[in-house]
Amino acid sequence: MTMLYDNLGVNDQGHLTVGGLDTVALAEEFGAPLYVLDEDQVRANCRTYRQAMAEWMPAGSLPLFAGKALCFKGLYPVLEEEGMGADVVSPGEIYTALAGGFPAEKLYFHGNNKTDEDIAYALDCGVGCFIVDNHQELERLEQAAGARGHRQRVLLRVTPGIDPHTLQAINTGRIDCQFGVPIETGQAARFVADALSRPHLQVEGFHSHIGSQIFEAAPFCDAVDILLDFAHAMRQAHGFVARTLNLGGGFGVRYRESDPTVDIPGNIRALADHLRRGCETKGYPMPRVLLEPGRSIVANAGLTLYRVGGVKTIAGYRSYVTVNGGMTDNPRYALYQAPYTVLPASRMGETRDFLCTVAGRCCESGDLIQENVSLPQPARDDLLAVLTTGAYNFTMASNYNRLCRPALVMVRGGKARLAVRRQTFADLVACDL
Repeated sequence: MTMLYDNLGVNDQGHLTVGGLDTVALAEEFGAPLYVLDEDQVRANCRTYRQAMAEWMPAGSLPLFAGKALCFKGLYPVLEEEGMGADVVSPGEIYTALAGGFPAEKLYFHGNNKTDEDIAYALDCGVGCFIVDNHQELERLEQAAGARGHRQRVLLRVTPGIDPHTLQAINTGRIDCQFGVPIETGQAARFVADALSRPHLQVEGFHSHIGSQIFEAAPFCDAVDILLDFAHAMRQAHGFVARTLNLGGGFGVRYRESDPTVDIPGNIRALADHLRRGCETKGYPMPRVLLEPGRSIVANAGLTLYRVGGVKTIAGYRSYVTVNGGMTDNPRYALYQAPYTVLPASRMGETRDFLCTVAGRCCESGDLIQENVSLPQPARDDLLAVLTTGAYNFTMASNYNRLCRPALVMVRGGKARLAVRRQTFADLVACDL
């Protein structure tokens, strides 16, 4: 049986396995809904980036894991052991990373609206680098760093104004966007001049992020061309040479068999070659490169397990199979109609001739996991697995309808351990007065 990813399989009982472990046994031990994360796969994905960047990119280049994709305390020791940096977008992500033992100096702090409290917290924690989004942040960061007698490393976020042909909701490189300062309008040039005038800010280079779920290197190469032209202009105007280019994240993953396989090492080599040629043409010193993979580090390492509650067939329309989770633990279908592969985890060897929509349990007609899913004729308590849920499921979960968030289990080397416990009813009211 062909599987979407190599860490998946089917055992002699006809049960889906992940990392060699029986998903039915995992659900029986830890309950369902259940997030399962294959730590071995996470580590392999980290090494793919680290090795390719070490081989092809300039010295000092580094992948930064984007915590918005998945953030919990037990993940950060894995990232540290694998030599990753980390991208954080809030004080909560900073706190989580530090609680997991991750070094503050390897944190890069994003955000288009860092409050004064956010800035103070990050400075006091010793965060290594700020990705500065706008003039107002420059001013407040200068004041806060100056008050501490500190010179803070920064990258300036600029928008290159290109379309990577991804979903509009995850396209962050266009001119009309709430993130960064656009190059094309001339505003980014003024942004650089402002930043260079700040005595307590050490400008190291530029950051851009063009979007997510991109399968090839070409859009990143287009961004490099624009960034190098801009960097060259800033050298001529101010004598400033960018030592760092952060090209953001965005390499895609396979959610379905029809999705292409992404050659991450090949893309990194192509990107490095393109950058090198561009620097040689302009006589520009080769900067170190930062990338911000999130989805492509954890998505294919994760899956979510659900129990079937019931089947409802509406004559002349369709059949619904309801599960004991939904948009509270995976809101991405409700938000983007995001595609997923759904498998009958407890009945993998049976014919899948029942076409249905898998629906969640929330009081919301949009609470769907996936449409046009083929399963064996479902029965109550069947176990379903939704694949490739390691990214943007746990981190986007909510307590809508006062539902408790699922547990998260990490599997490695044939063993499973609880990394995040299941919420209780007491947790739901813990902050209520």
